[in-house]
Amino acid sequence: MKVLRLFPQEFLRSLQSRLVWLVMALTILSPAVGLFLYKPATASTMLSMYLANPAIAGGAVGGVLFGILAIHEWDRTARNRVDVLTDAVVSPLTAALTRLLALLVVAAGTAALAMLVWLPVSRGLIGAVFDGADYALAYLLLMGAALPLGILAASAAYQFTRRADLSLVLFAAFAALSLTVWAGDWQMCWLNPCVWALSDDFSNFRIFRSVAWMRLTWLAALSGVWTLSWLCVRQCGKGALGSLARSARRACRPAVALALLVCSGTAWALQPFIDRSNPDLTVMSFYEIPYAEGLVCTGRSAQVFPDTAAGTVSGSASYRFQNTSGAEQTVAFGINPGYAVSNVRANGAEVPISVSDYQEYNEALLEVSLPADEQVELTLDYGGFPQESIPAMQGGKEISAEYLCLENATLYPRLMNVLPGENGYPATIDVTLPAAMTAIPFGAGEAEVVAERDGMKTWRFVQQSAGGILYAGDYVMETIHAGGMTIEFCYGRKHQAVMEDAGAVEAVKQVVEYCATRYGPLSFGAGETLKLIQSRVAGGGYAAGGASLLDEADFTAANLSNAEKGGGAGEVMIHELVHQWWGLGNMFDTADPNSPWSAEGLTCYTTYRIAKQLYGEDYARTHYVEPWQQAVDDYYLNFYVRHPEYLERLPEAQRLQISNSLSQMRQYCEMPLMILKAEKLVGGEAAMDQILHALFNRELDPMYPYLTYEEFLDACGLTEEALDLA
Repeated sequence: MKVLRLFPQEFLRSLQSRLVWLVMALTILSPAVGLFLYKPATASTMLSMYLANPAIAGGAVGGVLFGILAIHEWDRTARNRVDVLTDAVVSPLTAALTRLLALLVVAAGTAALAMLVWLPVSRGLIGAVFDGADYALAYLLLMGAALPLGILAASAAYQFTRRADLSLVLFAAFAALSLTVWAGDWQMCWLNPCVWALSDDFSNFRIFRSVAWMRLTWLAALSGVWTLSWLCVRQCGKGALGSLARSARRACRPAVALALLVCSGTAWALQPFIDRSNPDLTVMSFYEIPYAEGLVCTGRSAQVFPDTAAGTVSGSASYRFQNTSGAEQTVAFGINPGYAVSNVRANGAEVPISVSDYQEYNEALLEVSLPADEQVELTLDYGGFPQESIPAMQGGKEISAEYLCLENATLYPRLMNVLPGENGYPATIDVTLPAAMTAIPFGAGEAEVVAERDGMKTWRFVQQSAGGILYAGDYVMETIHAGGMTIEFCYGRKHQAVMEDAGAVEAVKQVVEYCATRYGPLSFGAGETLKLIQSRVAGGGYAAGGASLLDEADFTAANLSNAEKGGGAGEVMIHELVHQWWGLGNMFDTADPNSPWSAEGLTCYTTYRIAKQLYGEDYARTHYVEPWQQAVDDYYLNFYVRHPEYLERLPEAQRLQISNSLSQMRQYCEMPLMILKAEKLVGGEAAMDQILHALFNRELDPMYPYLTYEEFLDACGLTEEALDLA
């Protein structure tokens, strides 16, 4: 109660300090650091660049500033040599609590002001995909939550040591660890949360929950440490240990510290987000499990119930087996490590199961014993919070009312060691979702609504593969007929304005018509139908069996204004879609960082050809060839290109920045010019089209399915020296 009586006085005194106002002002301005200097979120989505980075930078800078301010405030009475007088008036313990409460309120007010100040800036930079909830959560969790952690850590250091200089050193080291050594560990980076991307078009529910878990874990830990340091606050002329013994006479005080530390440790150990998969990705022991002899799967079904509010999944799966071995069999499944399995029955009777502690590729091994019956129906219930295997790139297992992705063992247990029957692995999957969500199975199949009740829809789709992938969200569905194909173009509704401005539908038509005519249809199409599905930012795309995944980062407003990829948003859209042929349809080995050969060269060349066909030779030369040539001319005049020995002398970060920039220029500008030169040498556009058609449709080596520069040169009948631009 005494703390509450003293709080107004301490708070008003804080507001009279010029240093407090300076720290507040610098903290409010600190998100600007994330716009220009410190950019931990590497994805190119608008929310990553203009929300995550500023908020994380604001939290890192603000946390350090408030930590320094805390040490200054805690040292005030000792620095002015009035601590003996103040201790006689107010208990040092009471004074410390009051000081902490006042500083936390100042920090909360600063975070709120920063949120208000940067709101119009963020809205303007992010544009059409701005979301108020994402904005508030980002500034609350990524920035605001860092300030009290800095205060607790710094003031605890002072209460332990009673020395401002030593406290500053300890706090600086603690902050530096978070910014350097611990920066890639999502649980350890207490100051700068490990957020690699925020989605523009879909939900960020999972990543914000992960950050909140980390923040609360550290809040409990540092609160416990602060409470222990508080017990060491010097009293009655005693030292740290003597004061600790005196303060601990009230058992509730150390009990609070212990409880906070136990809560923190428990939260640390029981985090539900990341699995314990073997980090060695060369180990594939689950794929070496021998197939069960005399056992085939004749059918499967599953009823899946995602809880979009909790981010969890529950379901029931059924498998039908034909066992001709006459003996009991052990069936192996891959199951997401975050799921629990229950009620496992074979032909109505319970059967023994085991789940391995060992995990691999985001799966745990579930083994089920089947009876010797010739026909066996196995049913099981499963569910939980799906875990991920890459801590630094969380978000792939998003389940929310805006978006979800259920892949393979996250959708339902994946068969590992049972061969398919004559008709493959027939599976009927029912998924119940909020009515506003559209279900899109990855592959050739379509989902249809089979039931609708109480604001929920049940979607059904059929598949033949051993696994399965389902996307669902608030999708816009466009049906496009081009190049003899039917294209189902699916993208997030939040991105609709950006897509319409870029002429996405027309771009799809133009690319498919052009590329299918000259190079051939996509090999991963399913007959005459192809789905193009925009996913939550994932770091890349993939394609198979009638569907192709489009990374949302390729279609952000920032990327669509990238002059290296096209003369306008529509042409950048064309560029990204051409990657279906040169990128997904034909892979490129990027192992040699010194080579300009990559998917970008042929993609830029093809984009130029399409622009030339659409807008004329003068337009294409002005917006493509001339900028390429200017960039190449500048490249050959670059100091570090002419004197590479000086590049090696630079600090690693600066060296990488320069070398990456030069490498990108070679891929996007030099290589297209080299292909244009090759075009002239082989006899013109028609001849080059024939060469590229043959390369696109070449027989692939499954062990090395890459289109190499040497293959391109051989097909053209040219040497590397013949395409030299210098």
